[in-house]
Amino acid sequence: MTDDVSLAPTEEVMDFAELRIRFDERVLRPRPWTTAQSAWGAELVQHGPRGPVLELCTGAGQIGLLTVARAPRPLLAVDLDPVACDFARRNAADAGLAEPVEVRQGAIDAVLRPDEAFALVQADPPWVRRTETSRFPEDPLLAIDGGDDGLALARTCAATAAAHLVDGGSLLIQLGTPEQAEVLDAALDAGSGLDLVEVREFERGVVAHFLRTR
Repeated sequence: MTDDVSLAPTEEVMDFAELRIRFDERVLRPRPWTTAQSAWGAELVQHGPRGPVLELCTGAGQIGLLTVARAPRPLLAVDLDPVACDFARRNAADAGLAEPVEVRQGAIDAVLRPDEAFALVQADPPWVRRTETSRFPEDPLLAIDGGDDGLALARTCAATAAAHLVDGGSLLIQLGTPEQAEVLDAALDAGSGLDLVEVREFERGVVAHFLRTR
């Protein structure tokens, strides 16, 4: 007789710049290059308007946590996956940050109050086209499936930023290519108040900066 024993996923810990981040195979493995997104966010916070930071599609929480570790502000982190939210809470506690961190589990358009406003929105939505997700079998599907064109959730992130950024606030959103950034920019409503001002290319993706100008 063979016992049917389900083994729990093996938890890992990695250095993400000066933070130690916990995760397992159920969430997207933190990419070391994305410390650059955090550094850019911290720079924008230091020179930008007052207000907290919002991170969308937070995963294990590393990008938002490193941002506010370097530029202290309250942080609200959001993810649909309860496992990711649990890791984000644990990583926030381990980081011992000066400002409070809140993690909310649920759909982006369901967990934010209409009156909440932010100086910076960090976003790491899935951006792989649905037909190409099989190229990344090691990654959880929920974390990489961006729909038919790879921008399904990115559009929601941009719309959320448009609705919740203060004047002069910024959205930093991770995408796959500069072309995706241009498509996302073109898809924004003319009254969104967001303008694409810069796209930086890195080893495994790009980060686009949208500024709230009106």
